[in-house]
Amino acid sequence: IRIITMSQKIAVVGAGFIGRSWAMVFSSAGHHVSLYDIDPAALSEAMKLLEINIADLESNGLITSKDDVLSRIQPYKTLEGAVEEAEWVQENALENVQIKRELFSRMDELLPETTILASSTSAIPCSDISNGMKGAGRIIVAHPANPPYLLPIVELSGAPETKDETIFKAKELLEAANMEVITINKEIRGFVLNRLQVALLNEAFKLVEDGIVSGADLDKTIKHGLGLRWSIMGPMETIDLNAPGGIRDYLERFGPAFEAIAKEQSSIRPWDTSRFIKMEEERRKVMPINDLRERARWRDRRLMALTRHKEESDKRYGK
Repeated sequence: IRIITMSQKIAVVGAGFIGRSWAMVFSSAGHHVSLYDIDPAALSEAMKLLEINIADLESNGLITSKDDVLSRIQPYKTLEGAVEEAEWVQENALENVQIKRELFSRMDELLPETTILASSTSAIPCSDISNGMKGAGRIIVAHPANPPYLLPIVELSGAPETKDETIFKAKELLEAANMEVITINKEIRGFVLNRLQVALLNEAFKLVEDGIVSGADLDKTIKHGLGLRWSIMGPMETIDLNAPGGIRDYLERFGPAFEAIAKEQSSIRPWDTSRFIKMEEERRKVMPINDLRERARWRDRRLMALTRHKEESDKRYGK
C-alpha cells in the first residue's frame, strides 16, 4: 500500500452527518474529496449544510478560507465515479453489517489493492465486515467521535487479516489530517470510546430510573464536574493527580469504597422501549424536540470555541 500524500483523492461514501464531517476533515487537510450518497436528495442537502458548517469554521478561525475548503469537496452521483482513483475510502453507511458487507465487497472489486477501505462503524468489528473478502488486508475500521470535524479522536481497529502496513498508513494519513489516533490492539465490539460511553450511560440511566437524580441534574454533574477535567485529561491521569502519591496512592485510599460501588453497578438492566421512553421523557422536560437541530448547531459552535481555546492553551501550557 502506497504512502498517502497530501492533495490526493479521498472518497467519502455516505453523506449524512458523519460523512459530511469526514469530508471537512479531509478537505481541511488539503485533500480532494469526492462525496457520494445513494440518495440524491441527501447528497444535495449535504452540500448545502457543508457550506454552513465550513463558514462556521472560518468565522471561528479554525480554517483560513471557506472557499478553499469547500472547493475541494465534489458531489458524485455514482459510487464508481466517487471512488475512482481514490487513495482512501471512508464508508458511512447505516449501522447494518449486511449493508456494509455488500458495499465493501463492491468497493473491493472496484478498487486496486493500494486503496485503503475504512469504515466509520460505531460498534461492528472489522472482521464482521471484511471476512472472506480478497482485499481484507486493506480493510480497517476508523471510528470517529461525533462530530469528527470538531472531536479529533479516531479509533483504528483491524481484523486478523488486516495488514500492519494498512494500520501504519491509516495512522499516518489521519494524523496528517490533525486527528488524534488510537490503535485497538484486539478486536472488541464497540471499540474503546463507545464501551466507555456505554458504561457511563448504564449507570446514568439507573440513577435516573431509581429517582436518585433528575436527567438534567445528572447532565450538570458531567458538564460542570467530570467533563471539565476530561476535556484536558483522561481518567487515568485524573486520578494520578488526585492524590499526593499518584495513582497507587489514590487507589489505596479509595479502592475499597469504589469496589463496593462497582459491585452495586454490576447488574445490567434491559435496554428496551420502557427505558427509552423514560429517557425521552427526561430530555423533553428540558428541551422540545423541535429545538434539537438548532441546539446541535449551538453544540458545534461551542466545540469550535473550545477547540480554539485548547489550541491556544496547548501552546502556552503544553499538552
